[in-house]
Amino acid sequence: MSSGDLRSIVVFTALAFALAWLVALPLWLGDGLAVSWFPLIAIAMMMTPAVAALVVVFFVERPQHKARTLGLGPLRPAGRLIGYAVLGIFVSIALVLVALPVGALLGVYPADFVNFSGFQQVLDEQVGAEGMAEIPIPIGALIVVQLATLPTAAFINLIPALGEELGWRGWLLPKLMPLGTVPALLIMGVIWGLWHAPLILLGYNYPDAPGWLGLAAMVGMCIPVGAVFGWLRLRSGSVWPAALAHAAFNGAGATYLTFAKAGEHVDTTQATILGWSGWIVPLVLVVVLLAAGQFASVKHPPAEN
Repeated sequence: MSSGDLRSIVVFTALAFALAWLVALPLWLGDGLAVSWFPLIAIAMMMTPAVAALVVVFFVERPQHKARTLGLGPLRPAGRLIGYAVLGIFVSIALVLVALPVGALLGVYPADFVNFSGFQQVLDEQVGAEGMAEIPIPIGALIVVQLATLPTAAFINLIPALGEELGWRGWLLPKLMPLGTVPALLIMGVIWGLWHAPLILLGYNYPDAPGWLGLAAMVGMCIPVGAVFGWLRLRSGSVWPAALAHAAFNGAGATYLTFAKAGEHVDTTQATILGWSGWIVPLVLVVVLLAAGQFASVKHPPAEN
């Protein structure tokens, strides 16, 4: 790695972190996650890695092919790009879902895969609040519809997810690859996880854990999941499959509420994709991909002037 690349990485990381804290500052000065406009702040924070990457590319490095440096192009061969985009969407959803039976088998996720009592309880509360008699659709059918619509989240959440991926996997990961695949993936995961600190330390994702434990868990999750996103970026030659995978991942995150047992507490430091039991499958997947040499970057077609 050249001294110029190292300087760019330091500038990018410092800027992404500083902007994230700046955007989240109103939460710290106000009521934390209870602030009514928290969703807007969270979305704005997701854009900070993209801003940092754009600043570095346009004002620090100034490469000739800026879109390619960010992973935005080229968009060909289209078949490869579309294939990895579709794969990314469904792999992300699968990782979120498979974490639930794994957690149940390990005794850390209170599952109800038969009667869906937790989901039924939520429905009953909603029906009662709206003064309805009951929902005339079987709960099983509702869950099938919910699962079937999960891939649409990849497109609904794409812009915020791209805000992160443009920085993390679009620009930063290729810059780290000269260090070696495993070191690059580990550093990438640690940086990505720690960047979430402004929200995690307020209780986001891990509301029952002390701040240090929540942040450590977030880093633990970001390493294997970020490596999967990194594989999509490197093998497709584009940031778009990773962005769609990230968007689908975020959209599927709340499905653990659908399959939880009514009245039981879910500890996200242990269960769901956020907890240690949820990292097992993505970690195994990453090991298999590494063993198969699947993190080698593809060759781009010649750049057009």
